[in-house]
Amino acid sequence: MQAGGTAPGRPRIGVVIPPGIPARDFVAYVRQAEQLGFHEVWVVEDCFLRGAFAQAATVLATTSSLGVGLGIIPAAARNVAFAAMEIATLAELYPGRLTIGVGHGIPAWLDQVGARPSSPLTLLDEYVHVLRRLLAGDDVEFAGRYIRLRDVQLALPPSVVPPVLAGVRGIKSLQLSGRVAQGSVLAEPVTPEYLAFARAQIGAADHQIVAYNLASVDDDPQVARSRVRGPLAVVGESDWAPHVEVLDFAAELAGLRRRAGSAAAFAAALPDGWVDRLAIVGSVDRARAQLRSLGSSGADRVALIPAYPDLMSSLSSLARLL
Repeated sequence: MQAGGTAPGRPRIGVVIPPGIPARDFVAYVRQAEQLGFHEVWVVEDCFLRGAFAQAATVLATTSSLGVGLGIIPAAARNVAFAAMEIATLAELYPGRLTIGVGHGIPAWLDQVGARPSSPLTLLDEYVHVLRRLLAGDDVEFAGRYIRLRDVQLALPPSVVPPVLAGVRGIKSLQLSGRVAQGSVLAEPVTPEYLAFARAQIGAADHQIVAYNLASVDDDPQVARSRVRGPLAVVGESDWAPHVEVLDFAAELAGLRRRAGSAAAFAAALPDGWVDRLAIVGSVDRARAQLRSLGSSGADRVALIPAYPDLMSSLSSLARLL
C-alpha cells in the first residue's frame, strides 16, 4: 500500500493541521503525520490565526516527503503576482510536494479587513487564470476588473509547477472551478451525494477533488459521534446549504435548526444516523467503508479534520484508517 492509504477504489488520505494548534506542537504534529504514512497535510488560513505560506514553509522544511496543501488562500488577500512569487519559491525548493488552493474567502472576514470584492466570482476567475499563467513562466499582460498586470513574468518559475485548485461550494463557483482550475477543494461535510452534485457542476473529467471531512474513529460509535457533534453545528447555517440540500433529510435538518434555537442545541439534537453521514465517524471498518464510498463517488483525496480533545493522539487514531 502506498503512502496516504492509497488502494484500489480509495482516495489518498491527508489530515488538516488544526488552525489553533500550539506553536510548540506544530512541527511534532506534521512529523508524526509523515511517520504514520499520511499522504499530505493541509494548512488552514483562518482569520486571524496563522498565515498559510509560513505554515507550508515550516512543514516542507521539517519533513522529507509529506505533501502540503494550501487550503485555502483567499483571492482577495494577496496581489496575484506576489502570491505567485511565494508559491514559486516553495515549489522550487520542494518540488512536487505542494498543492495550491485558492478561494473566495469568508465574506465576514474580508469585510473586517476591507478586502471584500463586489463580485467574488469574477475575482476568483481572474486570479486562478493569471496565477496559473505566472507559475507556468508566461509573460503576462492582463487587464481585468480586479487584476491588472503589465509585462509581469517570474524570473524564477518553478520547474515542477504545483496544481492550482479552487476552494468552492455552490453551483456557480463549482462551474467556474471546472473551467479555470485543475481541481476543487470542497469544505466539510462532503458526502457521496454532494460529491455527485459537485462533479456534475464541474463537468471537467480530468479534475482533482479534495474532500474535507470531520473525522473521529473509536471502537465505541457513541464516543466517536460525541467528538464531531459540536463541529457539525455549522451544517445548520446558510453558507452550508449546498452541502445539505442534496441530502434526503435536508428539509428535516432545516426544521431542526429552526426549532433548536442555538447552534449548540442543534448539534446536540442531530440524530445518530445524520451524524454518521456527515462525518467520517465510528469504527475503523465503518470509516474505511465511508472512505471507499467517497472514492467511488469522485473524491481523489480526502483531508481528515481531527475531532479529538488531544491533537497528537488524534493522528495515531486516524492512522488506523491507513
